[in-house]
Amino acid sequence: MPHHQNKAARAPRRPLHPDSIAISAGRGAGEYGDPLNVPLVLASNYRSGPSGTGREYSRDDGAPGWEALESVLGGLEGGAAVAFSSGMAAAAAVLDLMPVGARIVAPTGCYAGVLGYLADGQDSGRWQRQLVDIADTVQTVAATAGADLVWIETPTNPLLDVADIRAIAGAARSAGALVVVDNTFATSLRQHPLDLGTDIVIHSATKFIGGHSDLLLGAAITADPELLTRLRRRREVGGATPGSMEVYLALRGVRTMALRLRQAETNTGQLAQRLQELPEVTRVRYPGLPDDPGHQRTRAQMTGFGAVLAFEVADAATADAICGGVELIVSATSVGGIESTIERRAKLPGQEHVPPGLLRLSVGCEHVEDLWDDLRQAIAVAARPEVNEHGHPHPLSAGL
Repeated sequence: MPHHQNKAARAPRRPLHPDSIAISAGRGAGEYGDPLNVPLVLASNYRSGPSGTGREYSRDDGAPGWEALESVLGGLEGGAAVAFSSGMAAAAAVLDLMPVGARIVAPTGCYAGVLGYLADGQDSGRWQRQLVDIADTVQTVAATAGADLVWIETPTNPLLDVADIRAIAGAARSAGALVVVDNTFATSLRQHPLDLGTDIVIHSATKFIGGHSDLLLGAAITADPELLTRLRRRREVGGATPGSMEVYLALRGVRTMALRLRQAETNTGQLAQRLQELPEVTRVRYPGLPDDPGHQRTRAQMTGFGAVLAFEVADAATADAICGGVELIVSATSVGGIESTIERRAKLPGQEHVPPGLLRLSVGCEHVEDLWDDLRQAIAVAARPEVNEHGHPHPLSAGL
């Protein structure tokens, strides 16, 4: 019997693992002669029929590449996805669902762009924001009373604090609030907030989903049909549409996300343990460490510990010297790329809550021994007394 005829006789299979969804979803109907991958479609408008139905204009009706990526991301999160031009565009679309006068609860330590957007909205009279320590469940649950939206980021960027999603979401929904989780750091391969009682999940697909530091993209995912319609409407009238090339690159990236994350996560765990042993390092923040405050909570709601850590050294000058001293690791912003990057986050506006000597390390897929040699040497050199207050070696000691 031909293979394609035998497919109908097979018994229903069990649900696919997330690793398999990332590879198999979003590939079309699978008819004979179809391309294996959804091709890059560079089109703003399409031939229209007499009925006015079907695809006519990308901003209104979507594009083949968007739909393929949305199929993958929705499948991974257990909902339906809406792709946006960036992670901040997705965040803004969600926050713009709120009416004037809304009260929004968010973490003190969440992503700087979200904090900035919340501050701008409050300054213009659109809403009132209340910032909380998201790792303090008692404080956060108390703040949900009277809230219209509760924004959860876990693990947080860059402090790696971990929120109890189920407890906060339960309290917030009982109070009538919308619950949103930024799942960028955890990824949908390690954490499923919709299963824990939340309404919307957002991602900066620029990070782990794309994985190669070559695109800007975002997504919002929900299992609520009404919210899905509203999010699509925000994209349509707000114009924050994803580019076709960016979507194509993100699709290619997500296919290997499980492999990249597995390697990077293994590297991160080893580096975190080794950093703890260095006298120059005063604290390591990584929920994979057994003594981390968020360790048990992470084990309860995630299937891994992620590929970002943070560590603290004596002061800003020492941290800057480390950034200037690494060679394999790249001194750059953002996270989730296949290459390792390091950044002193307190140098940025709006990051006053971040310790001045804290370094965020996004761990990539290089060999862990090479990463360790690079990091250990940079830390040792930066800790020497001949390094000046600007984080650079003094001229007389530069050749030593």
